[in-house]
Amino acid sequence: MARRRRQPPGASAAEQLRLRDRLARLTDLPLLRGAGVSGEMARLRRQLERIAAEPTEDDVWRAVELARHQARPYTLDYAERILDDFVELHGDRSLGDDHAIVAGLGRFRGATVALVGHQKGRDIHERTRRNFGMAMPEGYRKAMRVMEIADRHGFPVLSLVDTPGAYPGVSAEQHGQGGWIARSQLAMARLCVPTVACVIGEGGSGGAVAIALADRVLMQENAIYSVISPEGCAAILWRDAGEAKKAAAAFKPDARHCLELGVIDAIVPEPAGGAHANHDEAARLLAAALEAALAEVAGLEADERRRARRAKFRAMGELTA
Repeated sequence: MARRRRQPPGASAAEQLRLRDRLARLTDLPLLRGAGVSGEMARLRRQLERIAAEPTEDDVWRAVELARHQARPYTLDYAERILDDFVELHGDRSLGDDHAIVAGLGRFRGATVALVGHQKGRDIHERTRRNFGMAMPEGYRKAMRVMEIADRHGFPVLSLVDTPGAYPGVSAEQHGQGGWIARSQLAMARLCVPTVACVIGEGGSGGAVAIALADRVLMQENAIYSVISPEGCAAILWRDAGEAKKAAAAFKPDARHCLELGVIDAIVPEPAGGAHANHDEAARLLAAALEAALAEVAGLEADERRRARRAKFRAMGELTA
């Protein structure tokens, strides 16, 4: 069994030289009877084209920086622009209200939908109150409560993902953080209504996938989605968080590579310069993508939709012979 191989950072130029050398030798090779080198030459040319088009280390890191841009629109910025009559619901009916998660009901394109998303906050006071978008178990319970309301009344569920990860503190672990992340994923897997998720900034680990197990998963053009932050990866591999740029180039959390790997279904374009440059245009582009994704799955029967959703996520990460 073998996994799909990735080029290590910095190897593209050397690999191109090696492939070009092999291609030159094949071109000069006299064709012997029965020797089919044209297929090999075509394969080498395809490899060269793919490597030449591969984003550079700087391209990947730029996506990381734009995903974290402090002026980037958050869930409430989009709710204000794409939903009518949005009513935010609070509390998990058990312990409290987690401000890192926004959840409520509104009208999207004339139909009622449930919206769930992360909210980081603009200034230091709001970021502290919202815990920088890192949810506690109470946040996932609130999200699940709103999803259950939507499922009961037949409202589609939209989720907007933007978090460095679930809150890693002692209090969250004492409240069963890992278990509630898993329960949130299970709740989404069981929903009968159409569901669409979009990574609008950072999609960090379990904190992201807890509300992203949807029929269609989208990513904005300059968002990132990964199991670990570049700094965390660098600290593990090189014992130096300062090597984050190298780590990002190695595991490629940007939208283009997530689409290539089949982790997401489509990339949502952003305004020139990034979503932070024009919130209204970013919201218009996001709304169009959400509408198209909902239309794709709205016509399916509930059981068929759930089967397809489960099969989609079970197929991710499969090894190939």
